[in-house]
Amino acid sequence: MSRIDENMDFIPVRIAVLTVSDTRKLEGDRSGQVLVDRLGEAGHVLAARKILPDERAEIAGQLRAWVADPEVDVVISTGGTGLTGRDVTVEAHRDVYEKEIEAFGTVFTLVSMQKIGTSAVQSRATGGVAGGTYLFALPGSPGACKDGWDEILSKQLDYRHRPCNFVEIMPRLEEHLRRK
Repeated sequence: MSRIDENMDFIPVRIAVLTVSDTRKLEGDRSGQVLVDRLGEAGHVLAARKILPDERAEIAGQLRAWVADPEVDVVISTGGTGLTGRDVTVEAHRDVYEKEIEAFGTVFTLVSMQKIGTSAVQSRATGGVAGGTYLFALPGSPGACKDGWDEILSKQLDYRHRPCNFVEIMPRLEEHLRRK
């Protein structure tokens, strides 16, 4: 079963938070603030924070900029994962991914089912990797951000988490680019 190995040192990662919304401003961004608060409480570093409108090219452009930034290890976005016409965050993420982490969406759905029942089918949470950077898209509600962080990301972004975690394989994400 999963657990935290207290004999190991915690390794903080640098996380950028992106809120996707046509209407929210920083002072009213409850979902983004949930992520900022939780990553800080866990001991990670807030590398950047931004709010962008539901525009696929802008979202993908910001994701690419953070992937290229050596000061960002992980990007977590919130918002734009639903089914309406303006919800394009998932498509923007997939424009950037080199590899998709398919099980992230599946596990998020399982977690959501316990909280909101079959309404969980309306979320398209996703995760992937590009340029050695992890990218995760969570729904835009504070509850969904709490669930995504508390039940999945807080564990997978903790180097001490066993049997495995995302941090321990971070150095190998771009091993295919090394000269042989």
